[in-house]
Amino acid sequence: MSLAHLLLRHAQQTPERAAIFNGTTLHASHGQWAARSAALAQRMQAAGLVPGDRVVLFMRNHPRYLEVLWAAWWAGLVVVPVNAKLHAREVEWIIDNAQATWAFVTRDVAPERLAGLAQQIDVEAPHADALLAPLPDTAALAPVDRQPEDLAWLFYTSGTTGRPKGVMLTHRNLMTMGLTYFVDVDTVSPTDAIVYGAPMSHGAGIYSIPHLMAGARHVVPASGGVDPAELFELGLALGPLSTFAAPTIVKRLVDHAEETGLSPNDAALSFKTIVYGGAPMYGADIARALQVMGPRFVQIYGQGETPMVGTALSRTHLTDVAHPRYRERMASVGVAQTPVQLRVSDARGVELPVGDIGEVLIKGDSVMAGYWRNPDATASAIRDGWLFTGDVGCLDADGFLTLKDRSKDLIISGGSNIYPREVEEVLLTAAGVTEVAVVGAPDPEWGEVVVAFVVAQPGAGVTTHSLDQHCLERIARFKRPKRYVLVDSLPKNNYGKVLKTELRAQLAGPQKASTA
Repeated sequence: MSLAHLLLRHAQQTPERAAIFNGTTLHASHGQWAARSAALAQRMQAAGLVPGDRVVLFMRNHPRYLEVLWAAWWAGLVVVPVNAKLHAREVEWIIDNAQATWAFVTRDVAPERLAGLAQQIDVEAPHADALLAPLPDTAALAPVDRQPEDLAWLFYTSGTTGRPKGVMLTHRNLMTMGLTYFVDVDTVSPTDAIVYGAPMSHGAGIYSIPHLMAGARHVVPASGGVDPAELFELGLALGPLSTFAAPTIVKRLVDHAEETGLSPNDAALSFKTIVYGGAPMYGADIARALQVMGPRFVQIYGQGETPMVGTALSRTHLTDVAHPRYRERMASVGVAQTPVQLRVSDARGVELPVGDIGEVLIKGDSVMAGYWRNPDATASAIRDGWLFTGDVGCLDADGFLTLKDRSKDLIISGGSNIYPREVEEVLLTAAGVTEVAVVGAPDPEWGEVVVAFVVAQPGAGVTTHSLDQHCLERIARFKRPKRYVLVDSLPKNNYGKVLKTELRAQLAGPQKASTA
């Protein structure tokens, strides 16, 4: 069964129901969406594309993203989603590696023709109107049948440590993710709406799957991105929205609510559910979010290699303040989602006892088929069916997973293991501190020393001395940073993840720093 059958089902049952909005303007009903996607699918087939061929989507968030996405699946093709903020040369590398010949773009992100393509289609151009125009032959509407193990989504990792790898996700992987949403993340009804503020090339886009399963509405902001005021207004206009957001986006929404004096009840009028993940959400940040916006939040932990499926920290967990281990649970990423097994293991894959720290392993139907044209990387990442995530964490007796860091970010100083996240959590409770990133720097005596990059509120009077005193009062002396670097901002990739590789590189250059 192809993912395209999800759209066909609603086109047959509820063709007139509103499905896609551009801001507050209706863009397509289920019937119109299916007719346009089916027409584009037939025209791509007529042009020579065959099932299994790769099609690139290099677009800002746009209502036609969904139409092209489902058209590709309707034709049995493999979608290659590319973040709209990538440089053209990075996109051309992906096109070449994926062996793709067609790309759908928006002119603002691809004003020039990308190398290596037979067809580059601007979805806002008149030619795209013709390609999506419904066909009179309704008998041609049947999607190409695909097997569960056939590829559907070829997602390229962010590549912060080198060339990105193409994660091969099948129809089974994505169908599993969609069904899991209802069990472990949130209920969805036809009257609900999901808004796409974060890039549709990433988790936000594939969350369209469970919302289409439920026949809900899909809203693309007119801005195509994250404007907190716009999102709050859209929620008031269309009903409380659900969305997926990286922690940086959550912070912007919370800041807006606080600055405009919105109460949790006010926030509830605009947002039903905010699913957060993709980067660490520190305890202090989610506590503030709950205080300002109320019980709107669910945390998920997953990777591109097991899309949006790993663990979940439910709304109930986040609001169960009477539980004796509430603080610890709030700092965790929750428990294993229904279709996967989870364990913490040593480097050989041997399961460790409860409470011990090791690498997080995940096994289940959401785990990728492997890396595209990269058997060595696949063999390293998947062993005996277990995905070695590269994340370091520990499980408690109740099955809650607390992440420490990526294995590559572990700092070993004087023979002691120091997990940057633990230090970051402490520094974020210091007055005037808004963001922190902790890395290790080579040291001839200690092997590595802890360095903290700190973003402070303007005029807050944060000093390296005050930060050091704060740490000395809360964590062991050997864990505290030996150096503090006050910066205006932290470097981040397109998904809001802090680029610690850049911070390590900055340590070799001049900076405002002091040795504690």
